[in-house]
Amino acid sequence: MRLKSIKLCNFRQFYGATPEIQLAGSERNITIIHGNNGAGKTTLLNAFTWVLYEEFTAAFANSEQLVNKRAIQEAIPGKSIEYHVELKFDHDYKSYQLKRSCYATKNQDNSSFENGESKLFMLFSGDDGAWKHPIEPPEEIIGRILPASLHQYFFFDGERIDHIIRYQKQTGLTEATKELLGIKVFERSVEHLKNARRTLEEELRQIGNIETRKFLKEKQTLENEIETLQQRQIEINEEIEQKQAIKKELGDQLIQLRGSENLQTRKNSLETEVKATREQLVRLNQKIKKTISSQGYTVLMTDIAESCSHLFEGLPQGGELPSRIKKPFVENLLNQQRCICGAELIAGSDSYANLKNWMEEDSGAEVEEALIRLETHIQEIDKQASKFWERVDESQEEITELRQKLNHLESDLEKVKQQLREYPDQEIKELQQAVDETENELENLFLEKGRNEIQLTQNTEKLDKLSRKLNQEESKEEKQKLAQRRRETTEKAISCIQNLKADVEKRFRLTLEQKVQEIFSNISFTPYLPKLDHNYELSLVETTTETEQLVAASTGENQILSLSLIGGIIDQVRKWSANNTLIAPDSSTFPMVMDSPFGSLDEVYRRQVAKALPQIANQLVVLATKTQWRGEVEAEMNDFIGKQYVLVYYSPKADCEEDWLNINGASYPLVQRSNNGFEYTEIQVIS
Repeated sequence: MRLKSIKLCNFRQFYGATPEIQLAGSERNITIIHGNNGAGKTTLLNAFTWVLYEEFTAAFANSEQLVNKRAIQEAIPGKSIEYHVELKFDHDYKSYQLKRSCYATKNQDNSSFENGESKLFMLFSGDDGAWKHPIEPPEEIIGRILPASLHQYFFFDGERIDHIIRYQKQTGLTEATKELLGIKVFERSVEHLKNARRTLEEELRQIGNIETRKFLKEKQTLENEIETLQQRQIEINEEIEQKQAIKKELGDQLIQLRGSENLQTRKNSLETEVKATREQLVRLNQKIKKTISSQGYTVLMTDIAESCSHLFEGLPQGGELPSRIKKPFVENLLNQQRCICGAELIAGSDSYANLKNWMEEDSGAEVEEALIRLETHIQEIDKQASKFWERVDESQEEITELRQKLNHLESDLEKVKQQLREYPDQEIKELQQAVDETENELENLFLEKGRNEIQLTQNTEKLDKLSRKLNQEESKEEKQKLAQRRRETTEKAISCIQNLKADVEKRFRLTLEQKVQEIFSNISFTPYLPKLDHNYELSLVETTTETEQLVAASTGENQILSLSLIGGIIDQVRKWSANNTLIAPDSSTFPMVMDSPFGSLDEVYRRQVAKALPQIANQLVVLATKTQWRGEVEAEMNDFIGKQYVLVYYSPKADCEEDWLNINGASYPLVQRSNNGFEYTEIQVIS
């Protein structure tokens, strides 16, 4: 998707129809829109998200008040005023015109208005240049080009960009990325094949023998149980998120109440320590398991090793191990032509020939060399066994210390909770009681989730056994044999597609993680490393110690992490779609629209981010104040600017202090006094 232009009409600060804002592309790919706070930068950002998705950013206040105040005030009561946003963009060799419009009707009392439903219109043209209406709904077309669940990664408020990392579980990144990669094609294929398998199994049920019918009935029952359990797990996860949010809200209320703030702060600190300690215990247990699985065998071989060592020591004395001096010694006997017993060794005699043949047999040296190597390995096993016990003992000591620490922490935590329960203030007691109830509900949910996971594992194993039995079941009827072969082929196709999907996802996730790490390291001077899990959720780890430790990222680090994630997605999906055109949509071009993209970053990070941004996105629209733009940001981005605009804010205040912006030696107004009593914003082009 390449954005071409945007135009607003009676939308928030913009009265009437604005001039068309042409957006830069190609090599000079940055459009800069200057404006003071309150001039309409956030409105412009949300104009993009509204026309595309009817969505707004978190900082966009009063989203129900979209119609311009002056326009609705000047309207006749009972009459409607239209407000709309028009967007033009190109994608996959097609041009699109998009318009979302809505009508606000002024009530007869002249003091309020009502909004109607917004409507979305789309036209597109292909190679012939003719404009026409699409057959599909516009929302579906936009969703394929840039999924709605990904819009916050390309249209965002820079001062809140760190929320992308803080609340990434709620952003739907996993599903949206699958859509961009074409992974959904695999998932839909599997669903279609599963439906075909059900049809074939129903056919088998009708024509199969008694044993086959029995297996199929059991299989259907298990599949229904598994589906019910999986659905319940989804519901449990949603309930857990809700309860955790309620618990956090109750905790925030306790902190705000006088008298309980210190206790609640202490409680939060203890809960964090308990969680961190439990995570350490899990890591140490995993470390012990890994040590046992990789080196535990050495302990079981110590007795064998000792027996082998005694055996090696006895071989030379028993004459069972050939000596390395055999060949030179025999050569000397042959040269002297006399045996050690005194008999003559005459060349050509049988005795001479036998001794010479025996000398030329070299197997003894090979046996000895092999036994020496084996003895070395046996000695190494002894050393490894000692090291194994040392590592296990060290880990066990750490676990014991951590368990003692955990007991103390949990005891302290319970004391704090009890203090809150017995607090003289009734409101504090009631809040703590609500927290206790929420925690009990959470504990029950986690227990149910664990039981369901065990049941799911058991049912899945039973289902696999039944499937194998069905595959082995033979029938004399040719029709059943054919249906059976079709069902088996469908099973194999499902398994093949699922394996392929998993492989595609894994390869993409690994390359995405590498790109995110590369971008982050180029911007940040910290020794931290971003890590991406199977849900595409990012975390920051410290790599200076022997084991990776999770880092509590600062707001600035979360901003850089978020930009790195966005840049990684754009770069990798761009490459991915270019190399996998058969399964993925054409997503090789991405725009990025950013309001105040530099947030609370310091001077060094502002420069690094400003240097990285033009390389991250194919097209960049930056909305910035005068102070956010000047200095290192302007210096790094100036060579990439293709278009530049100023939002001129007209204030109705009589004592309004006017403001100006100097660009390329010319002055442009930022704040002016309004002559009509209304506040509004005009768009001015910087040449």
